[in-house]
Amino acid sequence: MIGIAALDHPADYFTWGIWSISAPNLILFIILVLLFVGALLLPFPKDGE
Repeated sequence: MIGIAALDHPADYFTWGIWSISAPNLILFIILVLLFVGALLLPFPKDGE
């Protein structure tokens, strides 16, 4: 089976002081933050549009 990522080895971890996060979780976190910021900044549709 061919996939996007090899799942047969542990994920890479990034560590800053006491904080440690895996690479896939960091990517997911960044995507969620971007979606949240986009939801705050994009205008809501107005009546009549």
